[in-house]
Amino acid sequence: MLETKKPLIRSSGFYVRMRLPHNARNNRNLQKSFCYRCFKWILWFSISFYFFSSFLITSNKPTPSLSKTTISHFREARALIEEQPLDSSAAFRHHLKNPGDSNILKGMKVYVYDLPSKYNRDWLSNERCSSHLFAAEVAIHGALMSSEARTLDPWEADFFFVPVYVSCNFSKVNGFPAIGHARSLMASAVRHISSQLPFWNHSRGSDHVFVATHDFGSCFHTMEDMAMADGVPEFLRNSIILQTFGVKHKHPCQDVENVVIPPYVSPESVRATLEKSPLDGRRDIFAFFRGKMEVHPKNVSGRFYSKRVRTMIWRRYGNDRRFYLKRHRFAGYQSEIARSKFCLCPTGWAPWSPRLVESVALGCVPVIIADGIRLPFPSAVPWAAISLTVAEKDVDQLGKILEHVAATNLTSIQRNLWDPEVRKSLLFYDPMLEGDATWQVLVALSGKLDRSHKKPRVSIQ
Repeated sequence: MLETKKPLIRSSGFYVRMRLPHNARNNRNLQKSFCYRCFKWILWFSISFYFFSSFLITSNKPTPSLSKTTISHFREARALIEEQPLDSSAAFRHHLKNPGDSNILKGMKVYVYDLPSKYNRDWLSNERCSSHLFAAEVAIHGALMSSEARTLDPWEADFFFVPVYVSCNFSKVNGFPAIGHARSLMASAVRHISSQLPFWNHSRGSDHVFVATHDFGSCFHTMEDMAMADGVPEFLRNSIILQTFGVKHKHPCQDVENVVIPPYVSPESVRATLEKSPLDGRRDIFAFFRGKMEVHPKNVSGRFYSKRVRTMIWRRYGNDRRFYLKRHRFAGYQSEIARSKFCLCPTGWAPWSPRLVESVALGCVPVIIADGIRLPFPSAVPWAAISLTVAEKDVDQLGKILEHVAATNLTSIQRNLWDPEVRKSLLFYDPMLEGDATWQVLVALSGKLDRSHKKPRVSIQ
C-alpha cells in the first residue's frame, strides 16, 4: 500500500516517501526495473502537482476592489473621491474620446454665416475681446473658419453657426458686464440670416448654433433672479446654445437645447506658464484661491457674492497657514496655480468659473464648490477622477477634507489630471486641434444630427 509520512517542515513544498508492496524474492529486480522507476516518478509528480495547484488556487483568489472611496470621516461633507485607474490604464482612457477616430464626427458639416462686421469683427479692435473669460465665442468662430468640418455650400450643411459677439461687446473692464441689449443684437442677426437664406425657416432654427458665454447663458442677464424672470428669448428657444452655464436641476436659463462649454483660457498663456513651472514641479502651496471674497455685501442688491460661500472661506481659513487666499488681482495669477496642490473653484454669481479650466490646465486639483453644476464635456473629461466636489454648506469641513485627500490618493488624482488629453479638451486652439474644446463642441453637435434640416436624408443613410 501507499504509505505517506507527515510532510517535513520546509520553507515551501512538501515531502512524500513511498513504499510499495512487493515480494521479498523479487524486490531487487523490481527496484531495478524500468517500469517500477517510471511508475514511482509518475506517482510522485501527480501528488506534487495536486498539492501545488491547490496552493496556487488558494493563495491567488482575487480580492474585491472598491471603485469608489468615500471620505468616511467626513460623509456629512458629501465630498466624494473616486479612485479611478491611473492615466496609463485602458479604463481611464475609456473616458477620453479618441480624437483620431475619423468616424466620430459622422461626416458632419457646418456652415458659418458671413454676417456684417457690426455683429462680430468690429469688436476685435479691442484686444481684450479675444482673450477674456467670455472669449469662447471668438475662439469657436475662428476655429470653425479653418476647420475641415466647415462647408461653403449651405445646402450640404448639417448645422449653421451664427457668429455674434455679445460678450465681447458688453463685458466691462471693471468686472460689471452690461448686456442689456444682447437680445436685440441677437434678434437683429436672426432677421438678417432669415432674410438672406432659407435655412432658418426650413428648420425653424433648430439646426442653428449660437454662443452665449454669460453668467446665465442665453438669458442674457448677470443677476440670476432677473435672468430667470426673463428666460431664454423666444426666437432662440428652438436653436442650439453653446453656453458656459449649466446646472443639473431645472432652470429657465437652460430651457433650450444646449451644450455646456468651458470658459475661455488662453492656450498660449498656459503654455508659457508650464514652460516656467512644469506640472511635476514643486507645489509648495497647499490650497489656493485668489478672487473676490466679501466680508460684507457691497453690491447694490445687498446680497453676498457667491451666496456667502467665498465669505465663509475667507472667514474660516483667512488665517490658516495651509490656505493661500488673496482678494486682489495679480498679473502672475497662473504661476500661483502652477505652485498649488488644490485650487478652490467656488461659485460666483453663477456656478461656473474660469478657475476650473485654469486649475486643470496647470495641474492643480480643482475643488468644486458649486452645488448642482454641470461640467463641460463629461464624455471627454473624467471629472470624478481629476477633481473634488464639496457641498456649499460644508465649507467649514474643507480643511479636514483636503488633508485627508493629501494623505491618501492625491498622487493618483494628479496623475489622472496631468494627462495632456484632459488639458487639451478644455482649451480652444486656433487652428482647431483634434480633441480640443472646439472639437468637443463638434462631437456634441454630431449627437444632435436629428435636428438638421437634412434629417430625412440623414435617416435614409
